[in-house]
Parts: sequence; C-alpha cells; structure tokens
Amino acid sequence: MTLQAKRSDAAARDEQDALAAYRDEFYLQPGSIYMDGNSLGLLSKRAEKTLLESLSDWKELGIDGWMKGRHPWFELSERLAALNAPLVGAQAEEVMVTGSTTVNLHQLVATFFQPTEGRDKILADALTFPSDIYALQSQLRLRGLDPETHLIQVPSRDGRFLEEDDIIAAMTDDIALIVLPAVLYRSGQILDMERLTKAAHDRGILIGFDGCHSVGAVPHAFHDWDVDFAYWCNYKHLNGGPGTVGGLFVHERHFGTLPGLTGWFGSRKDKQFDMDHTMTPAAHAGAFQIGTPHVLSLAPQIGALEMFDEVGIEAVRTKSLALTQYMMELVEQELTPYGFVIGNPIDDKRRGAHLSLEHPEAARICKALKENRIIPDFRAPNIVRLAPVALYNTFTDVYDVVATLKRIMKDKEYERFANEREVVA
Repeated sequence: MTLQAKRSDAAARDEQDALAAYRDEFYLQPGSIYMDGNSLGLLSKRAEKTLLESLSDWKELGIDGWMKGRHPWFELSERLAALNAPLVGAQAEEVMVTGSTTVNLHQLVATFFQPTEGRDKILADALTFPSDIYALQSQLRLRGLDPETHLIQVPSRDGRFLEEDDIIAAMTDDIALIVLPAVLYRSGQILDMERLTKAAHDRGILIGFDGCHSVGAVPHAFHDWDVDFAYWCNYKHLNGGPGTVGGLFVHERHFGTLPGLTGWFGSRKDKQFDMDHTMTPAAHAGAFQIGTPHVLSLAPQIGALEMFDEVGIEAVRTKSLALTQYMMELVEQELTPYGFVIGNPIDDKRRGAHLSLEHPEAARICKALKENRIIPDFRAPNIVRLAPVALYNTFTDVYDVVATLKRIMKDKEYERFANEREVVA
C-alpha cells in the first residue's frame, strides 16, 4: 500500500469514528498534532465555559458563591466525585475530588499504614513514578522507620514491565501496605489490579493503586475488585487543566476510619461551619478532604467530565485501543528500519493509552517532532511517548505522526539537536 493509500485508509477510519464530533469540543492548534495528553490533556470549550462561569459566580456573588450561583462551592467536590465514580468503578460516596496526587497519597498512607511489630514495611515497585516513592519514604521516616530497609521495591526483569508473580512473591509476612501503579508511566503496562488485590488480601495486606496514567483512559472496577484505596490526577486523560484538583477512592468498608491527616473540610457537611474543636468526620470518602476546595482549579473539571459522562469510559477505551493498535501497525511497517523498538505491551488487555517507542536518540527525536509541530513526550533514558487521545485525536493524526517520524529519521533532521531532555520533558 502506498503512503497516500495509507493516509486515505486513516481518513476512512475517521469517517467511521463514533466519537469524531468531540474533537470540535477542544482547542486544537492549527497545523499542530498533540500527542501528549497522557501528561496534560487539552483545554475543552466546556472546561473553559465552566471555569468562566465560576469566575462570574465569585465576581457577582462574593461569599454567597458557597451556596448560590451556577456552580455552588459547598457541594462542588461531591458533584465532581459523582462524575469520577463511573470512571473508576466506584460508588459515588467512595470517591472524593480533593488535594493533589502526592498529597492524597500522603493522606491515604498516613491513614492505612499502621505498622506493627513484625509487619512494618511498605511494598512498591522499581518502575513507579518518583513522587510516589518520595511520599512513601517520607511516611516511613515520620514513623521512625528507615526507608532503606522498610520500603521494598519489586524489580523489573527487563526494565519495561512488572510481573504480577514477582509482586505476589514479595508479599511477605512483614508487609503492612502495598502501593502500586495501575498503569506504568513509561511503558504503559496495565497491572492486573484484581489479581494483585486478591493476593494482598489473602495475606492480610492492604493495597492501593496510583491511577494517574489510567483514570479517564482505562475502565476500572475498584469497588468490585475490593481495592482498599486509590488516587489519581485529573489533568491528564480527564483534561481538567494544569494543576487541577486530584481524586481519591476509599472502599466503603473503610468508612468510619479516621483519616491520618484531618482538616475542617473533612467534617460532616452539616457540621462543617459549626467551628467546633471536636471534629465530626464525614461518613464517607469526604472525610479524607483536608482544606477548603480549590474552586477555580475544580471548575474546569465540571465541563471536562460532562463529556465522559455522555460518552462512557468503555467507548473511550474502544477508540483508544483502536488508535494505539493502528499506530503500532504503522510503526512496525514504517519505522522498524530506523531502530525504533515498541516498548509498550502489544496485548490490548495489558496496554494503557500511550505508546512507548524506544530509540537511543529519543530526546533529540522529540525535539525534531516539536520542530514539526507534533507534541510528544520524552522519558529518560530513551523513550518517546505518544498518546493518541480518544476524544480529540484522529487516525489521520496517527498516520501523520508516523509519516513525520519516518521523514525525520530518513533525512536525519534529529541530528541538529542535542540528545538531552529539555527542562520540562
């Protein structure tokens, strides 16, 4: 098939795309292809609208914005939690939109890590995002425990993936808590969360998952899988905006557990403004809030999550898999001679929403892509991450990215750049 025929095939796929209309909901830069939605999702017109509406509420109502206006602040976190819940397979009361990823991890570990003599270690993995490790080390030090001996990290056999068998083998009698990624941020591997949760509970260990690279792209069933807790950001696949408020899940069987870190907004709603020095925690995941909601960071999520509510996570996943499968086919056909290796899982059940292309010149290739108005993501030491997002990327986008990569390699355009990451990778 000629290159032109392949592009025509991509266009034909776009004509059959059930989600095609949502592309017009987003601000796409003319002549540019955005492939970095797994780091920061694009702004949608609906997110902009609800942000501006919230600004108007503040402008017009002042403090009465707590209970009045288009998006009253008092119940805003709960409203967004209800929209998050179907994306993670949870009951609405098991979810709260609050804090940030790392703050929520600190909150959850402070709550659920209860070391006892002989069972005082935390199990993580060697491939997880560094901020998670920093938080776990910090929580151990706060309890007078040495992270060098009390934080166990399961190694990877190949530097790309984790084996569930290896993780389960590390669930020894001295492990009190397990924290793992739902999707590995480099390779995009999905862990078998249901299997790992059952194995942990069979051994009397609590377990939680980092959903930053999965929520909004991959269906979950946290409640049915019996997961103890989870946390995620809302600025990647959920398009909530840079630094927007994160989310957390606490299984209903833990309702009534006093959070490790308490603050006034974790109070029961009818008691919140009583200003009593004896806290009455909320009877659900709302108890895990600490401070006042960051209203202007929450506001874009109202519009952004409306689209997920309309589409459903299963439809998002179906298109995401089709996009990444198509990209892998093109990479195999067009880029293999140039030294690219696909470093993400091939199996649909194991692959998240981005591709991980390995190449020794990855950093400079990413710079060449940006020069060509294609926005990728570099991860050290040798990974070009490309994330075709279901709501705003097309099959033609995927084709054009691979065709541009081929030209960059053929003409050696990347050699004009230093093979080192930019300040923000």
